[in-house]
Amino acid sequence: MISHVRGPVAAVTLTSAVIDVGGIGMKVLCTPSTVAGLRVGQEVQLSTSMVVREDSLTVFGFADPGERDMFELLQTASGVGPKVAQAMLAVLEPDRIRHAIGQSDFTTLTSVPGIGRKGAERIVIELRDRIGVTTTVAAGGSAGIWRAQVHEAMIGLGISARDADAAVDQVAAGLEPGTEPDMSTALRDALRTLSKVNR
Repeated sequence: MISHVRGPVAAVTLTSAVIDVGGIGMKVLCTPSTVAGLRVGQEVQLSTSMVVREDSLTVFGFADPGERDMFELLQTASGVGPKVAQAMLAVLEPDRIRHAIGQSDFTTLTSVPGIGRKGAERIVIELRDRIGVTTTVAAGGSAGIWRAQVHEAMIGLGISARDADAAVDQVAAGLEPGTEPDMSTALRDALRTLSKVNR
């Protein structure tokens, strides 16, 4: 699997970019937000997800690793392929998708072209316990970013979204107002909190 590509941007279209990787032009399909930040000649690194089909091999690129992770998670839901997952990220930010799924907000999910009511219900049922809900980050601020990262790490360890939410909330409650914890320390404290609850 190709986890990321790095190199100068050789070309940009409305839906893709060509990255010069070791003398090879790699076409990467991108969301509008990613394309908007690319400039020809600029050195970039994009997080990527490779989708292999019998007749094709397609690389999707994202400016943010969180978008890539959400792209891959969405495809684990029945009926959601790479095109629908990319469409969701083109319309909604990862945190908004996470919140919509966690809150069963079908109106937000069906605002994405290609997703109807039944599709939205299926996504919520299949992903709600895996996706979690994060604190909204104020524009221009970094508060809450550590929460999302620790939460995702715990989900990756097989912990339920509900338990991860509770553990992260307890860690946050023990912080001094306005402080941001070290990521590894926050994850360790969250896991310790969880182990105490399960004793």
